[in-house]
Amino acid sequence: MMKRLKYKNIMEVPRIDKIVVNMGVSAAKEDIKVLDQSVEELAVITGQKPIVTRAKRSISNFKLRKGMPIGCKVTLHGSMMYEFLDRLINVVLPRVRDFRGVSPDGFDGRGNYNLGIQEHTIFPEINIDKVGKIKGMNVSIITTAKNRDEAYELLSLFGMPFRKK
Repeated sequence: MMKRLKYKNIMEVPRIDKIVVNMGVSAAKEDIKVLDQSVEELAVITGQKPIVTRAKRSISNFKLRKGMPIGCKVTLHGSMMYEFLDRLINVVLPRVRDFRGVSPDGFDGRGNYNLGIQEHTIFPEINIDKVGKIKGMNVSIITTAKNRDEAYELLSLFGMPFRKK
């Protein structure tokens, strides 16, 4: 990567800083057991206990009050992060129905990549018989890259299967 992007110092090379896995559970407003099940499933998927996220403000149209639990998230660092990324790229993404690659448009302007997963049951750790409701999740890969091109190159070298434009 140093030769391709013409870096002079090894510290200039971008690296993955952290991975945040977020699961929004809108059904938790009515039934708190759905949130408890989501927390357990996210813990099994990531290998780390998630924190429960709460509403920052009240929104009357969604029947949401400030402080109500609405989801859970996990922030992965170090070896847990690389192990999760390896499983995501090599095991989970190929299990998606009609998979043609992930979208290369998921980058923000600062070199981070966001990936939406519609079914959490594609993870092999999840027992489909015990799942009450299929939930989606968002995987954010935060890198030290300065722009989109550097982050694209970094994730391509990790083996991320990007779709051709």
